[in-house]
Amino acid sequence: MTDATSARLRPLADSSASAIVAGFIAMLTGYTSSLVLMFQAGQAAGLTSAQISSWIWALSIGMAVCSIGLSLRYRTPITIAWSTPGAALLITSLGGVSYGEAIGAYITCAVLVLICGLTGSFERLVRRIPASLASALLAGILFKIGSEIFVAAQHRTVLVLGMFFSYLLVKRLSPRYCVLAALLVGTALSGALGLLDFSGFNLEVAKPVWTTPSFSLAATISIGIPLFVVAMTSQNMPGVAVLRADGYQVPASPLISATGFASLLLAPFGSHGVNLAAISAAICTGPHAHEDPSKRYTAAVWCGIFYGIAGVFGATLAALFAALPKELVLSIAALALFGSIMNGLSVAMGEAREREAALITFMVTASGFTLFSIGSAFWGIVAGVLTLLILSPRKG
Repeated sequence: MTDATSARLRPLADSSASAIVAGFIAMLTGYTSSLVLMFQAGQAAGLTSAQISSWIWALSIGMAVCSIGLSLRYRTPITIAWSTPGAALLITSLGGVSYGEAIGAYITCAVLVLICGLTGSFERLVRRIPASLASALLAGILFKIGSEIFVAAQHRTVLVLGMFFSYLLVKRLSPRYCVLAALLVGTALSGALGLLDFSGFNLEVAKPVWTTPSFSLAATISIGIPLFVVAMTSQNMPGVAVLRADGYQVPASPLISATGFASLLLAPFGSHGVNLAAISAAICTGPHAHEDPSKRYTAAVWCGIFYGIAGVFGATLAALFAALPKELVLSIAALALFGSIMNGLSVAMGEAREREAALITFMVTASGFTLFSIGSAFWGIVAGVLTLLILSPRKG
């Protein structure tokens, strides 16, 4: 992708309908997957609706600025997201400290991420991971999301099958627009089946709310350090793997530094941290985003634009996404990821000597295995590397 960076930047000219759709689906997938977790965590901790709205606003603005800025800077589809495992962690830990102490813990986490980026320690680590294992990690992360379409078909058979076959038919005729066709058919079928409900939707602009941070050892141990571990292992590591698996060799350290800096600035407004996206990133790096890999950066730019729009109206996001049937969101995300899953599996199994290690990486990652509150993406890489070390013949 390095040749593309020497040409003049033309994001509007490089955009396409498929890139815009990919950006929208990436945004939709990111919000619908875990937005409810933040409402749940905020309510459990006794936060006001204004504080929860500010939390969503801060995350959205951070993701928007970083996604747009980094994608344009490196001419690469770099998608930023919040940490879904981190949001789940906060459901149980946020209520145990004051909100000011939680903000202090967010700042501690952001500083640790920033240090990792500035020192280059994270870059050195990810460069040691073989391409086959990185690709297996990508396929494992995406497999569960991709297979959800067939589970969804049990509950909304007409809707899901209509989307699935429209995807296949349009892909045969014009692959570039197959995901867009599935989205349009799914929306039309949802309306015809009475599955769209906008009764609870009202536009309301989100307002940032400042919370003065305070620091405590309890909050650092229960929130700050776990958030850091989760961000690096469950988000940033697979996020880099997604980029590398699709051929984008952008340096990792500046990306990590940028997300750490953004997280640091936005923490007082409620942001628990932004990091590299994994699942939603694959939607923008895959072939459905644009037929030309050098122009797929526009999909991440559009994703950032949609993040910004969503953040401005953060107070009404839940009602908007609740209006869409869950099966539609699951199905369109799965269809958009098919190309990335195929590419990941193909590269993972390409090197015969690393094939078994890649398979174990894929299986552990796809299993959803969690240990010590660390997700399966990290343990998948650990299992694959250990397998590779044990099975590789000694030199000399």
